[in-house]
Amino acid sequence: MARNMSTPTPGPPPLSQAPDSPRESESPPPQGVQGDLEVELLGLATSLYNLGTTVVNDLTKEKDKPGGVAGKPVGQRVNDVIRHLATLEGMSEHMQTMVPMDVLVEIDNSRNPMTLTKERLERAATENQFMNGKIHAIESYKKALDEALVQNFPELSEYLTVETGDSGVKFEEGTAGANRGMMDGVV
Repeated sequence: MARNMSTPTPGPPPLSQAPDSPRESESPPPQGVQGDLEVELLGLATSLYNLGTTVVNDLTKEKDKPGGVAGKPVGQRVNDVIRHLATLEGMSEHMQTMVPMDVLVEIDNSRNPMTLTKERLERAATENQFMNGKIHAIESYKKALDEALVQNFPELSEYLTVETGDSGVKFEEGTAGANRGMMDGVV
């Protein structure tokens, strides 16, 4: 029988990743020490997960069979975790990145540090809106002041601008120092 050659052959199977791993949708780890560190941390997380599942599986087996099971793989899983931790310790000598203490406190309190980042971003956005409001208030006050100065002191109108979006005060080329002194006395 003839085989249909237009059928694509399946590619290599995808890498085994944790279900909540962001790596599937994100770019690959960076090159260099930082990328190696990221890969090693992922390996440590996997080893810790494997250790936890092995311990749970061994505990359920012991309930079913009195006397325990010979050749438990818990020791091997613990050695994997220790190996990853030792590698991370060696890599720490080459890293200059500092982790904020707040992030470590969040992790110690069993909270996702991304919530800390989200809270900081929300606070920065709120402060930004507040500061923009202050800037707008100052600009509108300056505009009202310029308009009142022009209305009450028409001789200053050539030095003040009343249009929005301008800096507010105009100086002539040759008399900038004299104009500044005159303006400082008025304002």
